[in-house]
Amino acid sequence: MFDLDAYLARIGLSGRPSLEQVHRAHVTSIHFESLDPLMGLPVSLDPDEVFEKLVPRGRGGYCFEQNLLLAGALRALGAEVELHLGRVLFAAEPGVIRPRSHLALEVWHEGRSLLADVGFGGGTLLEPLPWGPGVEHEQAGWRHRIVERGPEHVLQAFREGRWQDLYAYLPHPVPAVELEPANWWTSAHPSSRFVTGFLVGRQWADGRRLVLSDWGELALTEATADSVTVTPLSREQVPPLLAERFELPGFVLADDGRLTLASAVAR
Repeated sequence: MFDLDAYLARIGLSGRPSLEQVHRAHVTSIHFESLDPLMGLPVSLDPDEVFEKLVPRGRGGYCFEQNLLLAGALRALGAEVELHLGRVLFAAEPGVIRPRSHLALEVWHEGRSLLADVGFGGGTLLEPLPWGPGVEHEQAGWRHRIVERGPEHVLQAFREGRWQDLYAYLPHPVPAVELEPANWWTSAHPSSRFVTGFLVGRQWADGRRLVLSDWGELALTEATADSVTVTPLSREQVPPLLAERFELPGFVLADDGRLTLASAVAR
């Protein structure tokens, strides 16, 4: 049984909120983070373990965890939810084909079919979009649209004066079992960016975004739809930033300079 009351309390809601209210509150309350793969810790997709990590423990997670938690909540609220695997296209090198390692949701509710996604690192949707290709949508200044490309749908964002691909997904759903190999690759394969580095993101309802990442230069990026500020960092600045700006306390640097949990060092 999904503990809807505990989930809603975690995101600052109660009662029977709308789908849009839940999506926006989730995005602005449960932050994106890929720290467990960096630390060599397994990422479970068991619904109870995902719930325990993101709700009582107050951690964040990446797309599989975030969107599986959202799916559980929306089903508890009476919506039908299907799972879709996407191929991340953003910042891909020309000619490089990435695996389908992103999870997004198709939600059927009150006669509507919607794309819901609270787990795209670096900046995800604040609210669901109508499913399938159509007009562009603005959310707190950020512009998105879905276009058709062959058999796939492609979610795009308007950034730096042009439309940029975020990810492509097939319009037919996948069973939950197909998430396991994709999740393993993302969390454990030696070439996964979440194993070799990290990304932590936070969003606000007014459109502000905050991203801490070492993909390339270790830096803190603060952005709105109209401006971007990038501040280079040292490794020593990461643990206090996680606690103060991302609500993720309890991380320290190990002797080798790698990020780890303070509780692991204490043992």
